[in-house]
Amino acid sequence: MTESVLTMEAISGEDSFVELYFEEVEEESPWFDNKGDCQQIDAGVKASCPPVALTVYDVSSKPVSQHLDTPAGEEESYVVTFCREGKIVQETMDLGPEVPKSFQSPEEVKKENMNRPAITPVNTKTQLGSLLEDLELEQHYKEKLSLSEILEIDEKTITEQPAKCHSDLPWYFLKKLMLVNVTARNVACTSECESAPKLDFKNLVNCPSSGDTLNPLDIITALFLCSDGFVQQEMALKMSMCQFSVPLLLPNCDTQQCTLMLWALRDIVKKYRPQSLSQSKGFIEERIVLSELPMISFVRLGECSLSKSEILNKLLSNSQQYHDTFVHHDMECGDSPRRISDGLTEITWYLPCGNKNIDIFSEPVAVANLRGDIASFETQFSFLCQTSAAVFVFFDNLDSECKLLTNQHYKAQIFLVGNHQSRHLSNDAPEKVATKLGFTNNIIIKTKETNDALFVKALRTVVRNVLENSETKMCIEQMADTASKLGILVDENCPECQTAKKNAEEITAKIQNTFKYKKDQLPRQGKIWKELTSLEKEEFRLRKIGSENIETYKSDLQVQKRKLRTEQSSYDMSAAMTCFISAISSPGKERCYFLKWIRMNLDNQSREKLSDLREQYKEKCKNSDNKDEIKDIDRELSNSSLGTEHFFREMGQIYEASISLPETDPSHKQLQHLPKLCAELLLDGFPLELVDGDASNIPLRWVSDVLSQLHDLVSPNNKILVVTVLGVQSTGKSTLLNTMFGVQFAVSSGRCTRGAFMLLIRINDNVKKVLNCDFMVIIDTEGLKSPELAQLDDSHEHDNELATLVVGLSDITIINIAMENSTEMKDILQIVVHAFLRMKEVGKKPKCQFVHQNVSDVSAHEMNSRDRKLLLQQLNEMTQAAAKMEKKEENKSFTDVMEYSPDTGNWYIPGLWNGNPPMAPVNAGYSEAVYELKKNIIQLLGNCQSSANDVLEFKEWMSSLWTAVKHENFIFSFRNSLVADAYMRLCTEFNKWEWEFKKDMYEWVTNSETTISNFGTVAAKSEIAVLKDLVMSLKNEASTVLSKWETKLLENLTKYFKQTERHVHLVEGYKEGFANSAKSLRREMKNSVFHQLTAAAEIKQGMTELDRIKENHTKEIEKAVCALIDQCRKKNVQMSDKELDKEFDKMWHETVQKLSVSEQKATDVFTSVTHYLRLNLLHKGSHASELLSQKHLTDCSHMPFKYTAEGCWKNLKHTIRKCLHSQDHIMMVQQMADSIIDACIEYVTEKMERKYNYHDTYIQEILHMIDERLQNNLNIKTDIEFEVSLKQHICGFAARHFQKMHEDFLHENDASRCLNQNKKKFCADFKDVFYKRDQCQKKAEEFTNQCLKPAVKDIVNRSLGPDIIDEMLTQQQFSTRMSFQYSILLDLFSKNNFENYLSYIHSYEKYVNKWILDQIVTHFSNGAKMYEFEDRHLKSGINSINDAINKAKMKKSGNLKTFVEDICKELGDKLVISQDALGAFMILNNANQEQFAHWLTVSVNEMEQALREDLKKTNIEAKMKHLHVKPQNELFTRVIGCGKQCPFCKTPCEAGGKAHNEHWASLHRPEGLGRYMWKETENLVTDICSSSVISDTHFRCNATKNERHPYKRYKEIFPDWNIPPDVSLQASDYWKYVLAKFNSKFAEAYKAKPADIPSTWKNITLKQAKESLREAFHAK
Repeated sequence: MTESVLTMEAISGEDSFVELYFEEVEEESPWFDNKGDCQQIDAGVKASCPPVALTVYDVSSKPVSQHLDTPAGEEESYVVTFCREGKIVQETMDLGPEVPKSFQSPEEVKKENMNRPAITPVNTKTQLGSLLEDLELEQHYKEKLSLSEILEIDEKTITEQPAKCHSDLPWYFLKKLMLVNVTARNVACTSECESAPKLDFKNLVNCPSSGDTLNPLDIITALFLCSDGFVQQEMALKMSMCQFSVPLLLPNCDTQQCTLMLWALRDIVKKYRPQSLSQSKGFIEERIVLSELPMISFVRLGECSLSKSEILNKLLSNSQQYHDTFVHHDMECGDSPRRISDGLTEITWYLPCGNKNIDIFSEPVAVANLRGDIASFETQFSFLCQTSAAVFVFFDNLDSECKLLTNQHYKAQIFLVGNHQSRHLSNDAPEKVATKLGFTNNIIIKTKETNDALFVKALRTVVRNVLENSETKMCIEQMADTASKLGILVDENCPECQTAKKNAEEITAKIQNTFKYKKDQLPRQGKIWKELTSLEKEEFRLRKIGSENIETYKSDLQVQKRKLRTEQSSYDMSAAMTCFISAISSPGKERCYFLKWIRMNLDNQSREKLSDLREQYKEKCKNSDNKDEIKDIDRELSNSSLGTEHFFREMGQIYEASISLPETDPSHKQLQHLPKLCAELLLDGFPLELVDGDASNIPLRWVSDVLSQLHDLVSPNNKILVVTVLGVQSTGKSTLLNTMFGVQFAVSSGRCTRGAFMLLIRINDNVKKVLNCDFMVIIDTEGLKSPELAQLDDSHEHDNELATLVVGLSDITIINIAMENSTEMKDILQIVVHAFLRMKEVGKKPKCQFVHQNVSDVSAHEMNSRDRKLLLQQLNEMTQAAAKMEKKEENKSFTDVMEYSPDTGNWYIPGLWNGNPPMAPVNAGYSEAVYELKKNIIQLLGNCQSSANDVLEFKEWMSSLWTAVKHENFIFSFRNSLVADAYMRLCTEFNKWEWEFKKDMYEWVTNSETTISNFGTVAAKSEIAVLKDLVMSLKNEASTVLSKWETKLLENLTKYFKQTERHVHLVEGYKEGFANSAKSLRREMKNSVFHQLTAAAEIKQGMTELDRIKENHTKEIEKAVCALIDQCRKKNVQMSDKELDKEFDKMWHETVQKLSVSEQKATDVFTSVTHYLRLNLLHKGSHASELLSQKHLTDCSHMPFKYTAEGCWKNLKHTIRKCLHSQDHIMMVQQMADSIIDACIEYVTEKMERKYNYHDTYIQEILHMIDERLQNNLNIKTDIEFEVSLKQHICGFAARHFQKMHEDFLHENDASRCLNQNKKKFCADFKDVFYKRDQCQKKAEEFTNQCLKPAVKDIVNRSLGPDIIDEMLTQQQFSTRMSFQYSILLDLFSKNNFENYLSYIHSYEKYVNKWILDQIVTHFSNGAKMYEFEDRHLKSGINSINDAINKAKMKKSGNLKTFVEDICKELGDKLVISQDALGAFMILNNANQEQFAHWLTVSVNEMEQALREDLKKTNIEAKMKHLHVKPQNELFTRVIGCGKQCPFCKTPCEAGGKAHNEHWASLHRPEGLGRYMWKETENLVTDICSSSVISDTHFRCNATKNERHPYKRYKEIFPDWNIPPDVSLQASDYWKYVLAKFNSKFAEAYKAKPADIPSTWKNITLKQAKESLREAFHAK
């Protein structure tokens, strides 16, 4: 070897590196790679030296020298690469061997005359550091890559962008590898040549050479070095599935150490069939590191012209199934120089399938391949020689004295493999070496005449002989000892792994008999848990109740459950569980290692037993006649199965049992940390069992608390989207998910998925913006069974439950189906379609994708067009069948249930394996098709209109879905707090819009009434001359305003349902009901507004004549007074006040005598009311008319109304109703009558307080109220006699009061009385005028007090009502009907008064009315808020008056009368000024306008202060009486809604809007509270209708014509009521508590015997009752 010195001088500090490597430049012959496999070259051609690379970093601007050894006889040529200012410059330079040469960069040659600084040392980076920097993996060399980072869904996951630079390559490889794509090792960056748009010779020539690419082995080595043990394990597993070789010994070229990758290979399980089992069709399945197999190793000594790896690939491949197991020179990037992977020892396995025509070797064999020259890697070579059955040494030039081969004693046979075509091959050396080694037949030479096929055939023969004759077999686990002796590290020897292994073995070493072990160590999940499951489902289904009382039966079930929980709690924690919980509580990686160890150990133990049973099960299932055998095998499978899920299941049961204990119990406190442990494991990537497949149940409390802890751990990043797979057993569902997301659901024969498991995958920040979520939840489910198999173990029900649950939890469901078995597919589709229909009906709309596996034709999509049509046809059939079962027959086709297109909703995926397993790699088409499906799923999720759930919402869905699933009728039983919350929000929004509408209309009506009141006066603003025309104009305007508001409400509704947040999609089914309510509201408001306009016009019309008479009288008096003044003044005598009074009295008496004051006669209101009553009953027939004629209205309502059943037949009917579930009909009718009477009395009272004249619209309104309320209570059967007598009673009362109101009005407005009232004022004015006194101040005060003050008071009273309502609506209790019910029941609870409960139950409307009024009074009792409202309106009124005064001043009319009229006109649209007062003010008024204006302003300010003081002094109750809009009435209307009550327990309907299609209530109560009693015993009934409707019991009532009718079919009788089962078993605890507490008092009040209270009711505490109320109403 000669030595060359290369000196680098004057390199500027800007240069970042210099690369130096040897290169042959004289001839372009192929070169040998001394770091890899050599390419065969023609004999006689000189082999050029391979490049020797060195990278120099951080070079200073001073000359440096580098000494390079050059092989003797080689051309000395160097390529120097400079990087200056971001540009790479390469230059080739020949250097003679005789002289050391100084080399400068091209730029520096030009600067050779410049001063050169002194020499400084060169800072160099290692090859590993250099490569890691290129790959941008330096950070991960210290902080190892974790699985969660690799599996994270990021932009690379969902885009097809090729690798553009070196740093992309590791991620490109990992992405492909996680998808098990056999092209993963093709890791070239996209070059300029590939993207060149046209042919360009320069581009072709200058295209980057292999020097710009990286060898795949370097990338693999770098990734293994930069990954933690779990990533290494996952990579090794996926590489093995791709039939790639995997690292056995991993080198680190920095430390010169290598590591035995025992842990990395531990998860690889292989299944094969040796020749010995080919007859019996048996197979061997075992963990590969535990398999004792002979190993054949292949190494290279020196240079070699044969490509060792390519020969190996051919050796292991059939001619028809060639596969590149090992990377070789002719693969993409395989010719790139290796930088760090020399010394890498790879391993693969050849495993036979049992077919001698296919198998290359009849027995399994491990094949190892060492990269690089064994002369450089003696340790690895020694390891292989000690662990292999044979070592094949490839060489070209063999030194006969080769000490490496001859000096050591190896266990392995050594075979020398040479290439005769090599120019270096010496015939003597191999023989000499063979002689030294003591063998003659161990030399294999490839001659010129031998092609590759013959050569490989010869090699195979040698290998077969070795396998047949060698006894050397060793499993990889045993190799660890050999490795340690040779100084090779073992990856498993880290402390965390060893501690975890020890803990795992402590648990698994004691397992001898699985069934017995589970019984002893995991006792809570077997028989007890299954019994608990059975009891839970019976609680919801009540199948075995017989004739027993429902609530007593349910109470007994609860007692049994409690006993089982107590039994669970009685077990001490087993040693296995203590060790298990302790191990998973350990920090960091240790628990992850532990869970891996225990999973592998358990799999190893159960695999042999289970895989055999599984095969038997599959065979027997082919013939459904073997039912008993199949059942036995299935039971044995369950008993023999033991995995980590069983330990977690036990943990869940330990937790649930501890939670059932009192809070003071030590166990209750000690085990509170368990859910958090499990949540942390979920975040670490371990699956959580959602559904226990063995018991067909979810441990709800356990799973819920784990999810709650998960929510706390990840908040606020807690949004999730869910993807689920469903399909037939053994159709590759788990494999599909594993491939798609890189996860590891159990897929081996020994571990078949039971139940459902969920995994979390993180979403990268960039993708979060697209998906709007933080995690993706993947749910894997057990396979659905065909009906034949399902009948064996009653699992058909379980399959339906499971499908409904997971479809309900999913955002996208993947349906894995096989077209080949159409019958089985039909059965599975029925289950799936059923689940989708159920979800549609409860407001959830998941998307689905159908996946057809094992369809490999490229034209599959086109070819299967007919199959897709057939599938859609079958889906439609299934939909109709499911709709019929669920009684939702409006769903005719699958597209009615969900969005589905046969063209975009189907995916065709080729078979998993490319060839015959076990040697077949995963089909590239499979992973590519799965990747396309994955991208599509992520795109669909990104396009989801609804927002992602957070973890707590997911928990809530799971809980409510499972609760509903446990009922037989899912749709009927489903209740969910998210739906309830979404409905509450919708109600709150709609109520807000509704109130805005009403409030606006109240304001409009107030203004319109003001316009009507001012019509025909000086204040009139309208130019319409006829009142009738004005009213018509206002009605037209009202119609326009009402239509606009209706449109606005409907637009708001549409806009609300377009938003993606707040789960609005869950309540889309209610949209139509709310739209109907908007239309209904407009109709109601129209009627109300028109009524008010008509009434105002009629009142105005009635007043017009009175006002005209009073105005004429006033004018006559004014004339007489003026005449008297003139007369007195003419006397020219000073007259005293007494004399003036006398003259005035005389004049007054004479004038009044002359005035024709005809007293107005009162109308007979009774006649008018009778007329309208007859009109109302006209359509009821002649019998109603006869009944009306029997009694005059004046004789009605003198006594309280009392309904009695008359006649023998009615008594008999009444007696029949006393039987089971029959209510006292008379009492019900009487309660309804009392309620209607109370409402009408309130209406009459309100009208009388206004002191208006009577108008016929009043009685029409009352009759409308009666009809509406009778309509709302159609379930209470009444006859025409009742209706007539009730209406007569109410109309008699109303007529009597309206008659008085009418007469009072006439008396109040009698012209002569009004004149006499003003006599003193006229007399005073007469004296003022006579004496010529200044009247300005006095008249200003008079105008203010008589005209303005009443008008301001009126405007305050008109405006205050809506303000109070506005304020009360900010209170939670009035936001929705549900909130109102919750608040009122909570208030009842706090008062704890029996009378209140009785009043609430039996005089509901009366109680509610009073309660609302009390709430208003309480809220405004301190006066501050009320004063704020009043002051605002007062200021508004005063400001309007001041503005009017100022505007009138500016007109300068000069006439006081005109001045006052101008003020009145300005105020005409705001205030109603009394014409009486104005008329009286105007006469005898000689005040000066300017002075009057001044004093008027002063007087108005004084009035403001006086009114403010008055308002402060007046209490809230007094104020409420004078309000035009009664807040309590508006709030009552709002919370009472439609007014319907449950036909069984009388609970009020809580549905939003008035025109909803269905009535429902959150909480039903024991029927005994509604007076139901048992016929035989007269005990109050404890049954609750929400329980009765799921039982087989019956009811009878008027609606059933007193025939027995099943509760389950109650909708046939009450179709507009929806009475679902309680949201939970505890939901009705509130009313149970109330009845239990006041049992005897209710019995006494109802004249019955106390109810037989179930024992569990007596144990309900105050706290539990309150909690049940909160739960029932979903209160926060």
